[in-house]
Amino acid sequence: MSNELRQQAIRLLARREHTRAELARKLAGLGTPEEIAAVLADMESSQLQSDSRTAESYLRSNAARLGTSRLRHQLKTRGVAPEMIDEQLAQADLPDEIERARAAWSRKFSAAPTNPKEWARQARFLQSRGFAGDVVRRLLKQPLEAEGE
Repeated sequence: MSNELRQQAIRLLARREHTRAELARKLAGLGTPEEIAAVLADMESSQLQSDSRTAESYLRSNAARLGTSRLRHQLKTRGVAPEMIDEQLAQADLPDEIERARAAWSRKFSAAPTNPKEWARQARFLQSRGFAGDVVRRLLKQPLEAEGE
């Protein structure tokens, strides 16, 4: 049975990086907790699975379009330890949050908000992407002037 577990874990890891917690959850119905723990330990010791590598990969593919709070939340949901999240965010060479927010905003919207309803819509979009309230306010206050710089 553990050979089947190992093969399933390898298939999952071949698709994308997974955290230990994600793999454990996906393998849960396929074996006993002891067998799953042994397979996960084997995957980790043979460098086939790494929470650090998973976090790094996630940040590389999503950091350009998401704010820090959303990145932090997504990694925590995937089972990455909070101290590892802090470490990976510090190591990642991310542009300033306002620059990332401006890039996400300009891909979605072609013009600055002209009325309170439009301002609220654009602010909700940026907040849903995980950008902080002060970043959203600064960006929507002068989006075109900053873009022209």
